[in-house]
Amino acid sequence: MKLFVRGLLTVVIVSICAMWIYGLFFASKQAVNKFDDRLWAEKAQSRCLISEQQRIELADYRIVDDLGADAISDRAMIVDKATDTIESFVNEFRADLPTDAKGIAIVGLWLDDYEIYIADRRSFADDLRNGINLQFSETAIKGLPISEKIATFAADNEMSYCKPPLDLSI
Repeated sequence: MKLFVRGLLTVVIVSICAMWIYGLFFASKQAVNKFDDRLWAEKAQSRCLISEQQRIELADYRIVDDLGADAISDRAMIVDKATDTIESFVNEFRADLPTDAKGIAIVGLWLDDYEIYIADRRSFADDLRNGINLQFSETAIKGLPISEKIATFAADNEMSYCKPPLDLSI
């Protein structure tokens, strides 16, 4: 029995060591989300920077809770205009996808996620217009906020300006 237990422990330890050696030295280090068309990613980064600058110009940092219905309605309009800047680049990216097969597939999924995020922002603006002044709530996918999923993809592809805005007022 002792010999069997020793043999089993040896196999387990060797297997764990082999797994770590493979993981550290032989496994691919490329992010699952990364696609090959780096030129497309660079163009996307530039386009998203323009969108971010447009949103910054719209920013209104007044505290909505302390303001009247007109200010809340103004906030809804700002959220809509800021969302328009996001929707604009999403539509542009749909019309001009990366050239590699993986890029076409996963950028399309990323844009699908962005469309969910856009719908969440539109719903939030509608709520503001209807006098419902609650905190922004976004769709969760597998327990993860959609914006985090979108941001991870953008980061993996060196497109930091393509992350969703952290501040909803822009």
